[in-house]
Amino acid sequence: MTNPTKKQDMITTNSTDGFGTISVAAILAESARRTPDSIALIVGEDETTYARLWAETRAYAGALRARGIGPGDAVAVLIPNVPDFARVYYAILSLGAIVVPVHALLKAREIDYVLQDSGATTLICAASLLTEGAAAAASTGVDLLTVMAPEDGGLPRLEAEAAASQPIDSYVPRLPSDTATILYTSGTTGRPKGALGTHFALVEQTSVLLTSVMQFKPGDVLFGGLPLFHTFGQTVVLNTGLRAGATIVMMPRFSGDGALNLMARHNVNIFLGVPTMYVALLEAAKAGAVRPPALRYGISGGSSLPLAVMDKFRDVFGVEIHEGYGLTETSPVAAFNHVGTPPRPGTIGTAIWGVDIEIARAETVESIELLPAGELGELVIRGHLLMKGYLNRPEATAEAVVDGWFRTGDLGTKDDDGYLTIVDRKKDMIIRNGYNVYPREVEEILLTHPEVVSAAVYGIPHEVHGQEVAAAIVLDAGATASATDLMEFASAQLAAYKYPRVIRLLAELPLGPSGKILKRNLATESGGS
Repeated sequence: MTNPTKKQDMITTNSTDGFGTISVAAILAESARRTPDSIALIVGEDETTYARLWAETRAYAGALRARGIGPGDAVAVLIPNVPDFARVYYAILSLGAIVVPVHALLKAREIDYVLQDSGATTLICAASLLTEGAAAAASTGVDLLTVMAPEDGGLPRLEAEAAASQPIDSYVPRLPSDTATILYTSGTTGRPKGALGTHFALVEQTSVLLTSVMQFKPGDVLFGGLPLFHTFGQTVVLNTGLRAGATIVMMPRFSGDGALNLMARHNVNIFLGVPTMYVALLEAAKAGAVRPPALRYGISGGSSLPLAVMDKFRDVFGVEIHEGYGLTETSPVAAFNHVGTPPRPGTIGTAIWGVDIEIARAETVESIELLPAGELGELVIRGHLLMKGYLNRPEATAEAVVDGWFRTGDLGTKDDDGYLTIVDRKKDMIIRNGYNVYPREVEEILLTHPEVVSAAVYGIPHEVHGQEVAAAIVLDAGATASATDLMEFASAQLAAYKYPRVIRLLAELPLGPSGKILKRNLATESGGS
């Protein structure tokens, strides 16, 4: 199978970029050298020190090297939140190869697409995910390696090959612009695109987060429930946590009560999650789950954090949630309510060090027209954190990066202090009777109702109004509020064109692999397109 990324990296390596080298694999190698006996990862009863993690990583890399994998080769990884993800991730990077993380919830057809589009030569798949992973590998002709599989399973096992191979001595140095990862976007507006993350962007992200943004320290204990195949968990939890010399308590399958128990048992200092995880923690606490005594603060990203959730979390757990913002294409963190400064609720904070975020006129697509402070427009970003493009998608890259600025597709404002507020996604905005309705504003109101646990607002087609405002709502256990009650509650606080006329009461909201609410699914189920 041809590998489009390898040719691209060979060209980069032979360019005149200079002689400086860098590698994401140095994150683990250096922490193992500094604090070999500290605990890096905890999952269940298993505790892995930094020294052991790096030794096992080098052994895995030796086995992959024996298979001929080297600089520029793309290797797909389908592994849940267990230590083998870290071992495989850094083993691939230490060879100068490229990691292609695969969402753990994808089906064989979807995995097939990622394997073919990325040009992956090998898929390393956990035994628990072989049903879909093995089928995709077979259909694409990609080599299959397993981890965590029984010895008599009949498939090549990376553990066995590592035991029979010579471990590597150290990582292969790479140029800053060389590709380290190919992360696939969610594909809500078409087939997923592979964003090319460079070694420099990923390492620099950890540098900035540690020095001026999140205050992780050696000995801190981080909650590792975010999926590691996703940019948030991979860069902010795994890479930044391990570079800090922290301990990451991994949770392969998230639940609110399970998370609180783990946090109390291991004295977790910092919780990192998406808004739906914070809602689950609040529900678990309401049901009597143990409160984590060592928690210092929470970090939220992935989607907008409702103010009501932030306020409830402060009341229940006595700590602040610091909200940030980023995308797969920005490695991911671009803005944050920096730890050490009281967060400004309702904002995503200010741009991180070395990054510019401005507001541009959303309707002007062929160039960037920056707007004055306070005006509503599209967030645009430039700086060291940007991807180097979409794999094999020059047209998509040209549309996304204009005049050196990355167009986020998010609408928001920037005040005189540099604090940014997200109003909504451009594509999620509802136009009813010619008026713009921003779902987040409606959701914030619905979430102030005492019986509402979570809410998602979206648009559906309407013959008269163009679009109608709809809401899917999950109520508290034992709640008595009806759809009519909730409609009246919203209409009392929102303009007539904003409040939802269609309300669905659900047991739970559909979530994607990274914990985001799938509004597109809700719209389709309600008769939308």
